[in-house]
Amino acid sequence: MDTASALTARPEVPSAGAEATLVEKAHALLRQAILRGALLPGEKLKIDLLQREYGISSSPLREALNRLTAENLVTAEGNRGFRVAPISLDDLHDLVGLRIVLEREAVEASITEGGDDWEARIVAAFYRLEREEKRIYEEQVPLNEEWSRRHRDFHMALLSGGRSKRLANMCASLFDQAERYRRLSASMRKRAHNKSGEHKRLMDAVLSRDPALAAERLREHVQNTAQNIANAMKAQQAEAEPAE
Repeated sequence: MDTASALTARPEVPSAGAEATLVEKAHALLRQAILRGALLPGEKLKIDLLQREYGISSSPLREALNRLTAENLVTAEGNRGFRVAPISLDDLHDLVGLRIVLEREAVEASITEGGDDWEARIVAAFYRLEREEKRIYEEQVPLNEEWSRRHRDFHMALLSGGRSKRLANMCASLFDQAERYRRLSASMRKRAHNKSGEHKRLMDAVLSRDPALAAERLREHVQNTAQNIANAMKAQQAEAEPAE
């Protein structure tokens, strides 16, 4: 292109498809960083710093942050920008209570409406989770990305037999919000816990197609995890308080 043409040419503007792809990329990267704890609760999310970190322009980043706000992983501060959503014991209790209500509905619907394919998904997801749980327990690795993925897959499989996609999506969103809390607890633990027995009891209850038993074991599982997290948060707060 000659100089005159270059001066009169329009600047390249990303197509709608390219822009959407960048939004999806920014959303995935930021979401993963928040769930992993790489971006800490309450941390200011400065657009200029995020641009340098991820190599993505401000427009897709803002759209991604707005999406994460709708998922309750980020808070918007009006004209002051965005922050990673804070964590607290009150929020944890609220989150756990809502999870129990919605997951009970989802597991009961799955038992009523799910077929052989649903049962097969559960068994396959449990098998993959159990193998990873045994490995990290033997190696004593408390934080493990592969385990986190398989753990989520297992829980979502349990709830995937019902016809309501909206209910399943709500359960998935709450699970991801709770994941930040679980990782906090895991980061403070000196030894990895082997929870394969607890997950097997949960799977067996669901596959027995006993709605009351499945709902009760699901409630116990969620509450036990929440109690461990609350204990870790209280211990962390106690350590942070100045000695009298």
